Amino acid sequence: MNFLQFHFKINPPTEAAADVLAALLADAGFESFETTEDGLTAYVQTALLDNDVLLEAVTEFPLPNTVVSYTSCQAPDENWNAQWEDEVGFEPITVGRKFVVLDDRHTTPIRIRPQQAFGSGTHATTRMMLEWLTLSNLEGQSVIDAGCGTGILGIASKLSGANRVMGYDIDEWSVRNAQENAALNGVTLDVRLGDASVLQDLPKVDVILANINRNILLADMHAFATHLLPESRLVLSGFMADDVPLLTEAAQREGLTLADHRQSGEWQLLAFAC
Repeated sequence: MNFLQFHFKINPPTEAAADVLAALLADAGFESFETTEDGLTAYVQTALLDNDVLLEAVTEFPLPNTVVSYTSCQAPDENWNAQWEDEVGFEPITVGRKFVVLDDRHTTPIRIRPQQAFGSGTHATTRMMLEWLTLSNLEGQSVIDAGCGTGILGIASKLSGANRVMGYDIDEWSVRNAQENAALNGVTLDVRLGDASVLQDLPKVDVILANINRNILLADMHAFATHLLPESRLVLSGFMADDVPLLTEAAQREGLTLADHRQSGEWQLLAFAC
């Protein structure tokens, strides 16, 4: 799978600008991000890059008095985060009273070795999803983690008492990484390679977790809704405030009812009940 690596320079570099840029880049096909001192490094599959959306994001950046420029190159066919994993890692993250997410070199209830996959728990959307899980009763329930990345949400679901957890991702690295991280935590995840079309081969479930970008969530809303059991839940994140009405309307057209709405900065979480 061929990837491109982009370095985006933000002037002035602020956390808010980096969050907004990441959201805009997700619409252009980007799927992995790392904050830098002067902006953002992002990765995209060559075949999925939408140059028009990328150009609009940079030239019409919505925050006033903020300028974005970028350079790009072919990403090597290796673990992009290898040096980061070996030398830096990420700081421990405590979520509610239930989860502590640590680098896998520590003894931890949830052990994560992030490779090219998204979801170490450091991003606001992942944290909100984990917080939602800490407040939910998953005992004996079935869960699908759509766009599973590192598998962190599936692992957390399993540790919360779910009896079967399935996941899928379009990235081969993510599938392997999710399986490796599941093994690190002593749990089993049924992880498959593909997009929402893999749902056709999976049973209906009690909970679907989807921390993806707005466009994919909108495109897959019907697939999600048709794979929910009665009295089940669909939990979405990976989008910003302006996307909430679109996603809420799309879910309501599928017969789902808004049950929870959370936010962390500009990032949003919506939970729907079936």
